[in-house]
Amino acid sequence: MDKIKDTKTFMRITHRYLGYFLAGIMAVYAISGVLLVYRDTDFLKKEKSYEKKFEPNLDEKKLGKEIKIKGFEVDKTEGDLMYFKQGTYNIKTGEAKYKKKELPFVLDKMTKLHKAQSKDTLSPLNTFFGISLFFFVISSFWMFPPKSKVFKRGMVFTAIGIVLALLLTFL
Repeated sequence: MDKIKDTKTFMRITHRYLGYFLAGIMAVYAISGVLLVYRDTDFLKKEKSYEKKFEPNLDEKKLGKEIKIKGFEVDKTEGDLMYFKQGTYNIKTGEAKYKKKELPFVLDKMTKLHKAQSKDTLSPLNTFFGISLFFFVISSFWMFPPKSKVFKRGMVFTAIGIVLALLLTFL
């Protein structure tokens, strides 16, 4: 293993090996992040049919929560059947038949990385990943001597990146 002599060496070595360690995780996050940009489209989604039994006599709001369809809306009710864009719900029996467009299993699991909450099993991974990325940001400033041309140019790119991120965030 490399000898750590000072802060610069520590940052460079840790940056290097943490980068190798996180390469796979970053690839998964990158792919799933791009997929999430297009979550409002049918990009890569396949239609799946469902037949499920829910509680009888659900109102529109509760049925939408059970079925987990964003923007759920009942078109009409005729007798015991509630009709909605994706299917039907029998008010008396609780039987629902509907279709949903979903990502394939592996891609769906990958996108759940971005949606994890503190109670989820993925939250420690997300926290570790976020802290690691922040370390990458900080440690990158130890890669080149501050008086070098590369470092000064890097600071210009850093400033441009910060300004661009802020502009896009607040516009």
